Amino acid sequence: MDVEKPFFVTICWSNFTRPSYTVYFLILTVISISILQITSKSSVFPSTWVIGSSKSESEENTSFLMDPGTCSWFYKKEESPRKMVMSIRDFGGIGDGNTSNTLAFRKALEYLKGFDKKGGSQLNVPQGKWVTGSFNLTSNFTLFLEFGAVILGSQNPEEWPVIEALPSYGRGRERLGGRHISLIHGDSLSNVVITGENGTIDGQGRMWWDLWWNRTLVHTRGHLVELMNSHNILISNLTFRNSPFWTIHPVYCSNVVIKGMTILAPLNSPNTDGIDPDSSTNVCIEDCYIESGDDLVAVKSGWDQYGIKMARPSSNIVVRKVSGTTPTCSGVGIGSEMSGGIFNVHIENLHVRNSAAGVRLKTDIGRGGYITNITITNITLDRVKTPFRFSRGANDHPDDGWDPKALPIVKGIYISNLVSIGTIRAPSLEGIAESPFEGICLKNISLLGLRPSLKWQCEFVKGIAVQVSPEPCQQLLSDNNNSSFWCQNL
Repeated sequence: MDVEKPFFVTICWSNFTRPSYTVYFLILTVISISILQITSKSSVFPSTWVIGSSKSESEENTSFLMDPGTCSWFYKKEESPRKMVMSIRDFGGIGDGNTSNTLAFRKALEYLKGFDKKGGSQLNVPQGKWVTGSFNLTSNFTLFLEFGAVILGSQNPEEWPVIEALPSYGRGRERLGGRHISLIHGDSLSNVVITGENGTIDGQGRMWWDLWWNRTLVHTRGHLVELMNSHNILISNLTFRNSPFWTIHPVYCSNVVIKGMTILAPLNSPNTDGIDPDSSTNVCIEDCYIESGDDLVAVKSGWDQYGIKMARPSSNIVVRKVSGTTPTCSGVGIGSEMSGGIFNVHIENLHVRNSAAGVRLKTDIGRGGYITNITITNITLDRVKTPFRFSRGANDHPDDGWDPKALPIVKGIYISNLVSIGTIRAPSLEGIAESPFEGICLKNISLLGLRPSLKWQCEFVKGIAVQVSPEPCQQLLSDNNNSSFWCQNL
């Protein structure tokens, strides 16, 4: 029986025979290649990006558009308060500034661990000075420092035990072998809060700095707080002081919020980074003030062949409304340990003063990995020597096993709305000859106070500069990769 054909089909096909399967396959191939080309281009250049929040490896990722007002929703707040609330005094703690409370804290955490599946627990630290060595947190747990509470790091190195090196580093960052555990530590945890009424955690790091300065350090120094392989973390409303090494180090973590923090260390203290998200995803750092002897914030993802092998990137990192000073380093550093890859980093409303650099990308031959889709906007720099710097030649490797053929890829770096007052040095953008840094977009940048005789230093970089003063280097004026369109329209 004849069936009446739709009008559209009659018009389109009345004079044509049905295409063969070969033609269908050819059309499908062309469409697929076009889609891949569009996808690869959009992933290189900065854009409004989508953040995936993974609740567990078995659950399907749910994507969210970034909220321009805050990123604190990365942490999922508990629906009800902790069922068990106790004080460190309940475990024999004495806050006189002299008595060791190491056993009290460890005993408390061992007991409260039993409430992990029973509504969670909270340990209150009252007003006083509580000396302690390292202790391990538990899941579904809150460490709460009341007003006037101060936790002091023990001056006995034996109360900071040596643990295994991170697999993405292959050894301690400073010394071969293991590393000292952090003062407050946790591994494979979920739903952890460290907060309070502006209490203080003081690592009393001078002992460790002296070991570094005197070259008598045997194992890599411990952090003030390190959480590993953990999910749904909130650190807020506290003051952290005098960390022996990096202050806050979430590594292999997801959904981490660090907000309302004051982090302080002497400006000459070695390697006292403020906050270092490392091989972690969905990390929010906001409303923090930091003074340190190293980067205020540093995004990392593993070291040379060990980071390449582990392949655990840092991604979906938001740094906003952070201010501070560091005379030797940068407001925000990306790398140099970036061998597992770093992508989707959004930095905004950064205010850095009296510092060596505003923002710095650091890498080297042998690192491998990649740094892509980095957005840096609304930046104010006051008496910062170099506003921004892309550098090669970190020139440090974990051992002789690093691969000189492992070249990093740097693509899609967008810097806009930056004002530098009292600029001392011109920006320096130094890529790698065998792997140039590409897709760089600089837009609406004013470097005030820079002497006319000081010129930009650029080598092995490709990109475009729009509304940048003083005039940048030729590599950013020649539009050598046809990038002016996307840069002007971002």
